[in-house]
Amino acid sequence: MKKTRTFLALSLLCASLIGAPAFANDHAHAGGNEKAQIHALLKNIVNDNRGFVKHHKPGYFKSLVKGQTPRATVVTCSDSRVHTHALDRTPDGDLFMVRNIGNQLATAEGSVEYGVRHLNTPVLMVIGHSSCGAVKAVMGGYEGIEPAIKKELDTLSVPGKDAKNDQEVMDSVAANVNRQVEAALAKFAPEVKDSRLAVVGAVYDFRNDYKKGNGKLVVINLNGETDQAKIKQSGLFAGK
Repeated sequence: MKKTRTFLALSLLCASLIGAPAFANDHAHAGGNEKAQIHALLKNIVNDNRGFVKHHKPGYFKSLVKGQTPRATVVTCSDSRVHTHALDRTPDGDLFMVRNIGNQLATAEGSVEYGVRHLNTPVLMVIGHSSCGAVKAVMGGYEGIEPAIKKELDTLSVPGKDAKNDQEVMDSVAANVNRQVEAALAKFAPEVKDSRLAVVGAVYDFRNDYKKGNGKLVVINLNGETDQAKIKQSGLFAGK
């Protein structure tokens, strides 16, 4: 029964994650001085929220008011280029989002544990992304950066140093995702052993480095398995 629940949840989630289109947001950047930019941004946010309220009637929020029952805990980067709507067409109440520098477990352990052990999400996803600034910083060195930022970068470990091209950066992005999955598997070993949790590692590839399409969510790890053929054989992931 537990295996069935996890399998169904992961199947449903993957269908929404991989099949959902990334909807472009046509927001123009404000020009001029900083005051004008701040004013334009805040106006943009207020107007967008007004539109959201207009198109979502009170009934839409009834289930949300009662509490949350997300299908997945998602650990991803704080980078603004990682779009939640590219991961799930309807993320409200669906994804328990944990965002930090470098999509890592160490600096958000409490939040991740809350999602897995208190909200009982049967899926934990770690999502890295193209051109990750945190990974680039660790590869190139970050001496002299503010202490608080340094503290979070110190917990990242990537194999490459002084990257010479985008491929080397992408290799380190993938390596970081795999290491975060490894850490999660160790922390949540009881849940994984009992088939109450599946830990998935993926890369949101907006640069199309994997040549599978701009914005593709590329799954690279499933419960520690990184062989693409074996991941596909699991039958959990649709699409190419």
